[in-house]
Amino acid sequence: MKWRTLLLLALSQCLAMGLWFSATAVSPALVREWSLSTAQAAWLTMAVQLGFVAGALLSALLNLPDLWPPRLVVAFGAFVGAGFTFLIPALDASFALAVALRAGTGMMLALVYPVGLKIMATWTREDRGLGLGLLVGALTLGSASPHLIRALGGFADWRPVLLVAAALATAGGLLAWRFGELGPYRAGVPPFQWRHMTKALRLRPLRLANSGYLGHMWELYAMWTWVPLFLLHTYSPPAGGAGGAEAAGGAGGAGMPDALWGGAPETAAALVAFAVIGAGGLGSLLAGRLADRWGRTRTTMLSMVISGSCALLIGFVAEGHPGLATAIGLVWGFAVVADSAQFSSAVSELSEPEYMGTQLTTQTSAGFLLTLASMQLVPAIQEAAGWGWAFAALAPGPAVGTLAMWRLLRSPEAAKLAGGRG
Repeated sequence: MKWRTLLLLALSQCLAMGLWFSATAVSPALVREWSLSTAQAAWLTMAVQLGFVAGALLSALLNLPDLWPPRLVVAFGAFVGAGFTFLIPALDASFALAVALRAGTGMMLALVYPVGLKIMATWTREDRGLGLGLLVGALTLGSASPHLIRALGGFADWRPVLLVAAALATAGGLLAWRFGELGPYRAGVPPFQWRHMTKALRLRPLRLANSGYLGHMWELYAMWTWVPLFLLHTYSPPAGGAGGAEAAGGAGGAGMPDALWGGAPETAAALVAFAVIGAGGLGSLLAGRLADRWGRTRTTMLSMVISGSCALLIGFVAEGHPGLATAIGLVWGFAVVADSAQFSSAVSELSEPEYMGTQLTTQTSAGFLLTLASMQLVPAIQEAAGWGWAFAALAPGPAVGTLAMWRLLRSPEAAKLAGGRG
């Protein structure tokens, strides 16, 4: 019963979270059709981040998962988020309307993922790291899925990709509604209280755990957003050939010719993008099991050292070399999200029960707000100095995060983590 529920809940999350990058996966076509700049194209994802933060804060403030059965909250978020995504192609939306609908989608996903984690927590105790890793792995595969839809669907237009993503999210909502029951370890979640938010800065162990998380988030969503377009650039034939790399328009895909959209290079790049991002699903699962046995601080440090090294390398050594870009990308994708669930686990273990809910909301909101800066920084640096320096600008995040978690490991409060393993 336990693992059947967790696996079905994970499948529900995977199907629903495909909404997050559904527009990002087809951004080259949208850039061409709507004549967007690189900065404008970034808002197709950044609007989701802003909506998610607003939705998470509002949900926590209103205690929605306590007022309504959590499975119904998840299902509602998936259904309405699917509806917002469906409206973009159905209404033939303008760029401004699409951004507004993407923000609404982000608000609805704040009812899907965090509430799904709360359901999962009622089924796990000693194996919570593994359970959290399973849910984050599902989120990762779901985030990667639009690239797979695009590659395997054979679509010559961007609209079917969004329609399929909306249909899958609806199916995910149905799964959550039918199978998302709470487990035996259910307990009331402490209400969100504004005055407890400052504890994230005032209490040293929480400050260190959150610093680690912020370093991780500085890298994660910028990587997920821009690596697919780096791969498209790398997999395109050299300039001068059909669909050349320069014609691909750099980071934003501006000026991409019609022949490339739906062509072999784009399909190959989309498949590799799915594999690179999706590799994090396995990384999250394995890191969750490792963290329960080896400690959360050590696991997060190892993950960030690997991912930061890939950020430093990939743009300098792999541009124009598809095989090498794929190899480094797979390692980067595996490591970049492997530590994600363990930061939430650490904050839950370091927080006092009466403000744990507030601290988890604070951590999530601050992290997703920070992603807005790094997601804008990458294309700006890419246009000025190339992919090498653009991705290298993400490496300070995991470097700062590693230092913070090392300091947490050396503190007395490390005994509260992972059953005393740190």
